[in-house]
Amino acid sequence: MPNRLSTEPSPYLLQHADNPVDWYPWGEDALKKARREDKPILLSIGYSACHWCHVMAHDCFEDTEVAAVMNRLFVNVKVDREERPDLDQIYQSAHQLLAQRGGGWPLTVFLTPDQTPFFAGTYFPKTPRYQLPGFIDLMENVARAWHERRGEVLAQNEAVRTALAQQQPSPDQQPALNDAPLAEAVRDLGQAFDPVWGGFSRAPKFPRPGELFFLLRQAQRGNAQAREMALFSLRRMASGGVRDQLGGGFCRYSVDAQWAIPHFEKMLYDNGPLLRLYADAWALTGEALFADTAEGIIDWLLREMRAPEGGFYSALDADSEGHEGKFYVWTPGEVRAQLSAEEYAVAVPVYGFDLPPNFENASWNPILARPLNVVAAELGLSVDAAAARLANARAKLFAARETRVRPGRDDKQLTSWNALMIGGLAHAGRVMTRPDWVDAAHAAIDFLRQSLWRDGRLLASFKHGEARLNAYLDDYAFLLDALLETLQAGYRETDMAWARELADALLTHFEDVDAGGFFFTSHDHEALITRPKPGYDNAMPSGNGVAAFALQRLGHLLGEARYLDASARCLRLFQTNLTQQPIAYPTLLAVLDEALAPPRVILLRGPAAALREWSAALASKLGARDMVLVLPNGLGLPAALAKPESAHPAAWVCSGTACQPPIDDLSALPV
Repeated sequence: MPNRLSTEPSPYLLQHADNPVDWYPWGEDALKKARREDKPILLSIGYSACHWCHVMAHDCFEDTEVAAVMNRLFVNVKVDREERPDLDQIYQSAHQLLAQRGGGWPLTVFLTPDQTPFFAGTYFPKTPRYQLPGFIDLMENVARAWHERRGEVLAQNEAVRTALAQQQPSPDQQPALNDAPLAEAVRDLGQAFDPVWGGFSRAPKFPRPGELFFLLRQAQRGNAQAREMALFSLRRMASGGVRDQLGGGFCRYSVDAQWAIPHFEKMLYDNGPLLRLYADAWALTGEALFADTAEGIIDWLLREMRAPEGGFYSALDADSEGHEGKFYVWTPGEVRAQLSAEEYAVAVPVYGFDLPPNFENASWNPILARPLNVVAAELGLSVDAAAARLANARAKLFAARETRVRPGRDDKQLTSWNALMIGGLAHAGRVMTRPDWVDAAHAAIDFLRQSLWRDGRLLASFKHGEARLNAYLDDYAFLLDALLETLQAGYRETDMAWARELADALLTHFEDVDAGGFFFTSHDHEALITRPKPGYDNAMPSGNGVAAFALQRLGHLLGEARYLDASARCLRLFQTNLTQQPIAYPTLLAVLDEALAPPRVILLRGPAAALREWSAALASKLGARDMVLVLPNGLGLPAALAKPESAHPAAWVCSGTACQPPIDDLSALPV
């Protein structure tokens, strides 16, 4: 019989609806049962595209013997970390305190009935292996500790709550802002940089777009080291198997240092920021690889992730037919069967099919192993002829792959993740002069406004026509930042009005006016054991960093002191953190950068047709600190943007609210 998860909309929870475990979703029913029966809570947090979550589900949660122990000893609660990032943040932090090592998913935490964690881990097998205890033995020991050593457990609980509270930033007295953290972050990244394969760690390797954004900002200010580290890493990532060479888009991370073999899940939140990065790298260099990579992300997005309402789905699974990567990998025989001899001769060396198998010693995940011009020369072909054969080969392989059993898709639409993709779409569309991409960004904005904005508040998740869950800091901050990008890509009065409403809601419901910064949950959110103010960047940028960045930019655009002051309070709160470990806070470093030197705002005014020419000419020339708004005649504008209409285009270059005299000659613009 299905358990209580069968009525939940989350695809991840529905994956567990037929488990023999007596699962509860997080909520008052489970918490009351734990208090009433004096049982610990077994909290399991994961997500639908997570490979090791599937492994633990098969090993443990689908097993009747394991389930019987879980049901006898615990109140069992299953959480989708994508729907409840508030719970995931808290209990990942608790895992680090209790286990003294990094977390991950599946996250397995045992809580006392008051929600305080007293033991935590990640994946556990049914029986001991991988140097891990068996889950049944572990559960018996945890339950015994709760019933027989309760005094020790409660004393530890007090220490855990205290430690979680102490993790919050403190508004100490701070010296004047300076740019020392910017230079130190470049030095620190230089020490961590892999000069052979790019990136900033050994295996496993994550794209870490925050660090790359920071480095590209510094590159545009003339820092040659930052430029080389960012562009080299982006080239290596684009050439590896972490990028889907046939279908476009990026997987979540690489299990090796060479970017060759990923965990094959594809997440919306990775691809939005990476799209923006590759568009900027193309603008900086003009390299075809960067343009191809950006276009591949868009192809994948619009083909596989776009919902009928205009928003975007969350993720694709790593597994199909019970095996990770099966949808994506090849044998040479499978490749040969699809291609002509001429196509095969080009595709095999380019995609690395002539190298030893790179996936589980049996098959190949395509990489860009050799440059096309080198392969063309070896075959006595022109580069254009080789490129045509490769394009045919890629199309045939992609078509053959489409006949395979597809990985599952998590079809909920999350406000924050959609906002990251909208920002990437709008930015790339503007930089690469692709109005169709900007149109897709506008359609997604309209979907969020129509479906997830109710009575001046955001909701966090949408599925099957229903919006639900009180939104988090990331939802408001990421969406405000995305609106600033769409306003630059194609100004709409409704978007500016919504940006102001979102900024006001962000201040009203999330800001700590006294200490500075923004809580991850709203002031009227469900009370949990702690209330974080996240400042460091993880796979996604920090909510505090993006909120402060977007408010600062909106404040400069509109001359609104409330937004500037809130951004400054947030920056001061995290100033000690920026000084002590700047590379952990790349988004806040961008806030610092623009606090020290406000962004330059270029306002273009005049007839719409003429402004399109000006906008296209400027698109790839603007730097990270530049904002451009194209304001055709006839728009209703806020006072700070209201420049006179004219029969001919003109540009105003502004810093803060101070603007230079209008320029009516495109060639005279200082870009």
